[in-house]
Amino acid sequence: MSAPNGLRAPTAADFRARHRGGGLFTETVNQRLASYVCVVAHRIGAPPTALTLLNLGLGLGASIGVAALAPRMAAGGVPPVVAGLGALLLWQVAYTLDCADGQLARVTGRTSPAGARVDVLCDVALQISLVAAVSAVAAAYHPVPVWLVAAFAGTWMVNLVTSVMAQGAAAQSLVTSRSPLVRAVKLVRDYGAVVTVLALAIAFVPRWTIWVLVAFTLVNGLFLVASIAAAAQASLAAPPATAPAAPARQRPARTPAPPAGG
Repeated sequence: MSAPNGLRAPTAADFRARHRGGGLFTETVNQRLASYVCVVAHRIGAPPTALTLLNLGLGLGASIGVAALAPRMAAGGVPPVVAGLGALLLWQVAYTLDCADGQLARVTGRTSPAGARVDVLCDVALQISLVAAVSAVAAAYHPVPVWLVAAFAGTWMVNLVTSVMAQGAAAQSLVTSRSPLVRAVKLVRDYGAVVTVLALAIAFVPRWTIWVLVAFTLVNGLFLVASIAAAAQASLAAPPATAPAAPARQRPARTPAPPAGG
């Protein structure tokens, strides 16, 4: 199929070749689905930011819905499976759109600092809403210490911060191996896999959600400590930067002496 200007329209494979990874689950599911979303978006002329904002709307809607239904779930008025599976669907669609906006922007040459800012700000809003939704479910079934919610929320944002820091020349991974075992272990920090676990816990074992908070707080907290240690070690081992040499001072030109009088 050709584009209106006579050039070949990009295919799903073209979009998929420009994704930025994200982990085993994300690459296998979300990035792949995102490439097909990009084909449709490109065909109808949708800008990348439109996908970003649609991602924000769906993700916020799912999280607000879960938080609002949490008390009724605990009281038996709403089946947890309905809320959990509904959130699973919306969170996954939203995350797929989040993967798609970057693919679309890179392939079509529509990347921009403004678009990147919108993407990061929407990610922040979605992470806050997700943390609030999961905490609301946990609190609806058990008294949850305030410190645990604060620790869960704070360490959860490590995922977003490290994701932003992983872009550009300073990008670095603690474990660079891509062996199947290592990639399976990394699923604990793969956002696509993580939201699946959270949604399934809400759907089928909502009373255990408090232990989900504990588990992710420990995982993200340990990752933060390991990241600090690795960054500090790399910084201390780096050779000192050579200061640029000061420019040589130019001597002022001598004024020629006037000729002697006759």
